[in-house]
Amino acid sequence: MNVLHLDSSPLGGASVTREVTAALAAAYRATGATVVYRDLAAQPVAHLGGELLQALRPAPGAAKPEGEAVARELALTETLLAEFLAADVVVVGAPMYNFSVPTQLKAWIDRIAQAGRTFRYTPEGPQGLAGGRKVVIVSSRGGRYAGTAFEQAMDHQEAYLRAVFGFLGITDVEVVRTEGVNLGAEARAAALAQARQEVETLTVGEEAAA
Repeated sequence: MNVLHLDSSPLGGASVTREVTAALAAAYRATGATVVYRDLAAQPVAHLGGELLQALRPAPGAAKPEGEAVARELALTETLLAEFLAADVVVVGAPMYNFSVPTQLKAWIDRIAQAGRTFRYTPEGPQGLAGGRKVVIVSSRGGRYAGTAFEQAMDHQEAYLRAVFGFLGITDVEVVRTEGVNLGAEARAAALAQARQEVETLTVGEEAAA
């Protein structure tokens, strides 16, 4: 089994998602999985600029941008796509920032969401090409949102990630959630303990199904 482990929180050792994704990656390694790690905060992926967008999605009849910088970014895009497509499981550390995902994670998504590679357009509508793999979203939130009407209105984090991966054809998506981590030390500890228990259940279940 190949696992791609992504972290996107810039908080380093203070990050809740990093603590949980590390536990999940270690549990996968214990089952014999190969884990590829990418730290999107320590080594950020550049956001799409005009030249790179034109190189990735050239307009009909337009000249394709060239140059060392564009070539370097195209090569990185290929590396990111290869890591993603080689993975049987993708572990995504995704804290909620202002009701959405960190900008570092959005930049990675913009590189792997490629027409003709991870999805395609058809007369019947878009079709995902990246199915057959599992995504585990390790989500953290300073407050408590799950199951509330407030979540339905303000959640552009977990809902967005489910939509993106669903668009790419991935229907096997699970969420390991820590909520209320900014509501005090006790709430944070309880949320982390629950997440660690979910990690153990998740990996044990997958090992049994293998």
